[in-house]
Amino acid sequence: MTRAALLVCPASGKGRAARMAGSTAAALRPHVSSLTQLVAHDAEGTLAMAHEAVASGVDLLVVLGGDGAAHLGIQAVAGTSTALGIVPAGTGNDLAAAIGSQSVEDVVHGTRRQLDLGRLSTGQWFATVLCAGFDSAVNERANAMRWPAGPRRYDLAIVAELASLKPAPLVVETESGTVELDATLVAIGNTPNYGGGIPVCPAADAHDGLFDVTVVAGGSRSMLVRMLPTLRTGKHTDHPAVRTFRAREVSLSGGNGWIAYADGERQEALPVTVRTVPAALTVVGR
Repeated sequence: MTRAALLVCPASGKGRAARMAGSTAAALRPHVSSLTQLVAHDAEGTLAMAHEAVASGVDLLVVLGGDGAAHLGIQAVAGTSTALGIVPAGTGNDLAAAIGSQSVEDVVHGTRRQLDLGRLSTGQWFATVLCAGFDSAVNERANAMRWPAGPRRYDLAIVAELASLKPAPLVVETESGTVELDATLVAIGNTPNYGGGIPVCPAADAHDGLFDVTVVAGGSRSMLVRMLPTLRTGKHTDHPAVRTFRAREVSLSGGNGWIAYADGERQEALPVTVRTVPAALTVVGR
């Protein structure tokens, strides 16, 4: 049997996680030998509780929350034998979708497998996408919005950020060479999606030991407006302003103060360096 901890982040999904906590714990208990329920009320508490649960020797850490809560859980379980399960209750839930976990049933009846992770030079891990430029500005705006819930928040934030769109000089260095250009955004994908299901790196595979990198060169607002509908389908990679490539390590510099976001969470201003760490995370999902 499995020793498990349920880490509840009540604020996720504007209170959805808090409402789901009791039923989630009740659904998990018959399938584990012991269940410790942990309730964190801020990011610092979530991270501390995740580390404490892993240090106590649990086999499974189940996060009830969104991508931000899962990102904090990853900091504790990465590189350990503790598996991560996710019961999605947030806004975007991109990592839960990537590992095939949409409910308690997917956690208790899913299979364990290993995924690659990205790691920043600061030591922070990420599982989905690191972005900077226009998309990180969208993240900043979306995180500050109170309405609407779900992916529509990102759509509205995109429209609002178009008004201040300004390309910036960007340098992208990989083990294969250096690319310098005026750019609108850059995304480094371990998995395909960010922002609630937008396949910015549609071919990214968290099992191949490589990042997929998408760079959108500088252009006009009208060009970006025409491109936006293709983001939802992954067809933006066919646009002549878009460059894609794969790499094990990526360094980003320039950007005129661009802020990097990873798993939807604010990281630091460029320059940043990230590398892939194969099979660093054990997850449970379908």
